Amino acid sequence: MTATLAALLLGAMAISAHAQKKYDIGATDTEVKIGNIMPYSGPASSYAVIGKTEAAYFRMINDKGGINGRKLTFISYDDGYSPPKTVEQARKLVESDEVLFILNPLGTPGNTAIQKYMNSKKIPQLFVSTGAAKWADPKNYPWTMGWQPSYQAEARIYAQYIMANYPGKKVGVLYANDDFGKDYLVGLHEGFGSKDKDYIVSEVPYETSSPTVDSQIVQIKAANPDVFINIATPKFAAQAIKKVGEMGWKPVHIVTNVSASVGAVMKPAGYVNSQDVLSAAYMKDPKDPTWKSDPAMMEWSAFMDKYFPEGDKEDGGTVFGYGVAQGIVQVLKQCGDDLTRDNIMKQAASLNMEIGIYLPGTKIRTSPTDFSPLEQLQMMKFKGESWQLFGPLMSGEKAS
Repeated sequence: MTATLAALLLGAMAISAHAQKKYDIGATDTEVKIGNIMPYSGPASSYAVIGKTEAAYFRMINDKGGINGRKLTFISYDDGYSPPKTVEQARKLVESDEVLFILNPLGTPGNTAIQKYMNSKKIPQLFVSTGAAKWADPKNYPWTMGWQPSYQAEARIYAQYIMANYPGKKVGVLYANDDFGKDYLVGLHEGFGSKDKDYIVSEVPYETSSPTVDSQIVQIKAANPDVFINIATPKFAAQAIKKVGEMGWKPVHIVTNVSASVGAVMKPAGYVNSQDVLSAAYMKDPKDPTWKSDPAMMEWSAFMDKYFPEGDKEDGGTVFGYGVAQGIVQVLKQCGDDLTRDNIMKQAASLNMEIGIYLPGTKIRTSPTDFSPLEQLQMMKFKGESWQLFGPLMSGEKAS
């Protein structure tokens, strides 16, 4: 009787243990399949390093035994930064490769093209690699979540900074006449709040098909603003910085994080013209000597040496990919043995952590109603041939 009872108890325990494991397509006792879409070719191929870094990070995780005993299979496809190709690759990942979710697909046009498909299929479109605000809309798109600070959050920080340091000063704005530029504009108006009409005296759009923004800069200067906010992609941001310098105009000049690249923007604009230009950052810059002995950056450097030796350590894309990979590893750890798509989103929407390669004090927080993991940045000023951080970490969270 005792032996029979013991056998029954052991059987019940085994059934219970098995029952605790829940899987959707793409997860098993030994594997988690992760899909990814990157522009390995085409006009945005400079971002391909992000996908390569993530692949290298998951190789390191697998060498250490995986997550909860499961190896990560990372399937990454090229879309050439073409939305129709993004759709094709997303369908392939979901319907042929049968991935559990798609991680960090890059670009606003491509992600916009697959957002409805991913949500209709109830498959996580996680940590989208673009700063558009529409990735934080859990009510309408509960299966899509962004990662980096949104363009609107960044713009709200610039408005806060201006009101605190240049109260009552007039502001002129150059912006791209597309979703990217309009997102920043929305954030600026939100940041200034009821005072936006007191501050903003000129808003001049430009078309991305235009050869230059010289005429727009002349138009903005004519409004005589004290502060110039340069909401442009790298090529046009560099043109604007150069034109401002050539005109001998000396406004407080703010350029977005998107166009803060030294190599792609500040150097082509001319280091002389770029002096004292302001921007904001959330990641530690591998070129900044401040972080030379920083434990997290030393760990990143060792990872690069071993798992991605061909990668450029001066390319911030490697730091970005490393941070995203750490984020999804945390989500999978929190999932335990419940690797359903529902639980993936549940855990992604309950993050409260810090990642060492981000600036000190930066928090990654999400909730069922907050799909914006990162909302803090620190101001920085261009001096010599590099950026220098200053001031406190600031939050761009939208006022409720």
